[in-house]
Formats: sequence, C-alpha cells, structure tokens
Amino acid sequence: MTESAVPSPIRVLPPHVARLIAAGEVVSRSLDVVRELVENALDAGATRIEIDVEGGGLRLVQVRDNGRGIAAESVALAPQRHATSKLEPDARSMDRVRTLGFRGEALWAAAQAGELRLVTRPATQVGACEVRAHGDDVQVARVSAPAGTTVRVQNLFAALPARLRTQAAPAAEVREITALVGRYVLHWPQLFWKLSVDGEARLSHAPADHRGAVASVYGPLSANRVLTVQAGGVRGVVSRPELTRARRDRMHFSVNGRPVQAPPELEKAVIEGFAELLPAGAAPLCVLDLTLNPEDQNPNVHPAKQVVALADLSGVAARVREAVAQALAAHPLARAAPALVAPPEPARTPDGSFPRLTLLGVYQELYLLAQGEGDLWVVDAHAAHERALFERLTRELSAAPPVELPAPELLHLTPEQLARLHERGPELRAWGLHLEDFGAGLARLRALPAALAALPVPRLHEQIVETALGDHPDPRREVLGRLACAPALKAGMLDHPRGAQVLDQLAACEQPWACPHGRPTVLRLPERDLAHAFGRRGVRDVARGRDAVKG
Repeated sequence: MTESAVPSPIRVLPPHVARLIAAGEVVSRSLDVVRELVENALDAGATRIEIDVEGGGLRLVQVRDNGRGIAAESVALAPQRHATSKLEPDARSMDRVRTLGFRGEALWAAAQAGELRLVTRPATQVGACEVRAHGDDVQVARVSAPAGTTVRVQNLFAALPARLRTQAAPAAEVREITALVGRYVLHWPQLFWKLSVDGEARLSHAPADHRGAVASVYGPLSANRVLTVQAGGVRGVVSRPELTRARRDRMHFSVNGRPVQAPPELEKAVIEGFAELLPAGAAPLCVLDLTLNPEDQNPNVHPAKQVVALADLSGVAARVREAVAQALAAHPLARAAPALVAPPEPARTPDGSFPRLTLLGVYQELYLLAQGEGDLWVVDAHAAHERALFERLTRELSAAPPVELPAPELLHLTPEQLARLHERGPELRAWGLHLEDFGAGLARLRALPAALAALPVPRLHEQIVETALGDHPDPRREVLGRLACAPALKAGMLDHPRGAQVLDQLAACEQPWACPHGRPTVLRLPERDLAHAFGRRGVRDVARGRDAVKG
C-alpha cells in the first residue's frame, strides 16, 4: 500500500496483463461484496471503515471509509473491468503485488450483480464525484461529500433470479460476514471498525493492538490469555497453553496484511512451537501477521484471493515455529499434562443391557472398582454421575413450562454469538430459553427451562447462554451436557455409599456407556486377560464375561 495521500490514476489493464489474472467469479454472494469493498478501503489507506449490511447483504452492502478517494479524472473508469490503480500496465507487475486488491474487477462485478453507487473525494479535491452503475450503464455526476469513499451495492442478484434462489439465509450470511469482518479487525487492529446489521451495531473496534482486537472479536477473557509474538517477520499474538480448542478455527494468519486460508504447514508450525505445552489434538488461538517480500508470495492463485502461494513455505513455517517458541519461552508457563492414550471402545454385554455391578472399593476418591460378569470394572465416577444427571435433565426439560426471571438479565455477547442468536432464536425458545437481542452487543434473558433454573451451578445464566450460542450443531445437547458436568461428583467427593448410588444411577441410564461428551464411563478388565498376564494356565482360564457370548 502506497503511503502517498494522492490517489494513483486508474488505468485499464492491457489484455496481456488481464490474461494473467486468476479466472473465477468475483461476486457470487454478499460476503464477496463485503470482502472486495473492505480491501479497496484498506488499499486506500483508510483509518476508519464502517460497514452496513441489510437483508443479509442482498438488500444493501455499504462500505464507508476515510481513505484517499478516487480523483475526478479517473472516477469514470472505476466500474470498468480490469481497471485499477494498483498495477502497472506490464506483466511483471503481477510478480510484485503490494496491495490487497489488484485485478480491477470488484466494482465491475458488483455493478453486474446489483446496483452500484459510489461517492468519492480525495482530501485535496474540491467537490466529490458520484458514479452510478448497473450492468454496463454508467453515469457520473458531481456532488458534495466529505473526503473518502462510500460504496453502496443494492438489490444484489435481483436481476438474476436463479442466482438469488441459491443464496444462503440472511442470518447465515450475516454470521459469515461477521466472522469475515472479525478477521480483518484481528489483522488490522490499528484501525477503527464498525459493522452494522439491519441498523444495529454488530461489531465495533477502536484502534488498539492485537490483544485489543482479540478482545473485540472473542471477548476480554481470551484477550487476557494471549502472549505477544514478534520475531523474524512474524508478529501478532498466541494464546497461553490453557486457552485451547479442539478445532483450529481460531488460528488466523495474514500475509502482507491479507487474511488467508493458512496452509496446514503453518498451523502445524504454530502447534510445534508449543511442543509439549499443548496436549495432543488441541489447537491454540493465534493471530499472526507474516511480512514477506512481494516477490515471495503470489495472491493471484484463487479468485477470492484467500489462498496465497508462498515461494518458501518451509522457511516461513520455520520462522513461525521459532517466533511462537520464543514468545512462549519468554513467559513462565505451567506445563500441560501429557496426552492420554484413547481408551478402548465401550464394552457391551451379550444382551445389550448394563451389567449388575458389585462395588469393591474406591480408588483415589474418583474411580470405582467393581466386579460383574466375572470381570473387573473400573468406573469413572464423575463421568458416570454426569451421564445420570444428563439423562435426568433431558427427561425434565420439557416436563414443565419455562420459568420467567423476576427481572430480565442483560448479557454481553460477541458478534458471532449475536449472529447465532438471530439464527437459532426459534430453536432456543422451543426448549424454554427465551433470549432477545437488546442491541449494543447485549442480549436480554427473559426465561429459562424449569429443569435448569435452580441448578447449583456457578454463573448459571452465563454458562447456558454461552453454550447455547456456541459453535455446536446441537445447542440443546451441549447445554445439558455442560450443566450436567458442573454438579457431578469430583475427585475428593467420593466415598463408598456415594459410589454405590452412582452405580445404581448408571445402571438405570438408557445409554450408560459414555458421558455426554463422549468419554467412557466404564473400562473392563476380563479375568481371562488378567490370568494370562500372570501366566496362569489353571482351571480358571475359561471363557467368562465378554468372552461368554452365546453362539
């Protein structure tokens, strides 16, 4: 991005340069319009970017910035295909792309798919210019406007009914747009950002560092658990070992300011930088900006420019690995527990029912040792109790009407949580969770399912809402599973009478073999295997327990 305050002239690229641009549809959904217009604003040196979306972006996408603007003598070329100020008209310019946009297709594609209105004025120019374009019809006029550029795209795909019918539901598209803008906030934290959806602010960020951006997108709890990374052309933040996820969906990378879909090698490099500090299968939160020579990266390999080819991928991965390791080494960190070997598949008795177990004793105040069907059984008392509580809550959930709160409670939600609230509202109300968007990043909790309202769980309301609006395919099951976990027996709470009660409760479950999170409740050691381990070949070396299956 050039530092000059004077906008560069727009040129139509000659055919031999235009042929080098990656082919593909530029605008196939509202999300594409937002991405292209935001990139134009960033390339224009904007320090303030405001995005408005209505009707999931089909009715309106508007991006307003305070960047350099487009000079009056170039503005008529702006909606033409392959017209750009970001590339020189020679083929070698494609090998040293320094801007986010470069193809000169964004405004042209938006005008082909919808109705484009652009108002722009460089700070040194008297009077602004307005461009209206729809299809190949372009009209230019002089207007009055502040410095910067405002682009409006309305009625997207209204003239393309087949394409319009295939668009995602507005709530789903808004969720994707919110996530996209959140990524730009993470990688451009020094700017002011605001995203409004149907007139309500959905995401707002004041200029800050990467930690502040994490707070704006993922909340202050996550922001308080990140460490600064800055070494070898790699800068950003990475989470402490205690803040991890089972998925890699919060591992974000940018190359020269462009948010990209990171190759697996870069994600692996971050995880390797943690070494033994991360348990197997866990992924950290990270926001890493990579600075490379323009000649060493090629964004011209994907129509949406989300994939960047790197000339020295292994070298970049090594730099990322070293930068993460240095950041972690600079802080005192407790080592994470080593990864556990996955347990065997849950045992199943010949008739499919849970066996009658006799309690033998309690081990480490957490595990139950029992015998049944001639075998030794080890029961995780916490997982077993959790399964029993989960099934009880499941039965009781629809047995009584929701309980209205004496006073509705206001809760702060992240932008993605608000997007999911709009998407899942009817589903949540169906099982008794009445939650309403209150505006300004807040939601109002009015009622809870009666089965959950009196549970002895710390931060009950926050836990229910946070889980219900999390990234899960079945929010109802996730809520019940989380709430069953909190009051379940913990290490140090177990004695012989409570252990016997847990065995009885587990035997009464419809699915006693695993806790709601998929961990086994029981492990089984057949007497035959135990005898073989001791080298016994006596009369007790007979088929028993799981081996005694009727043929």
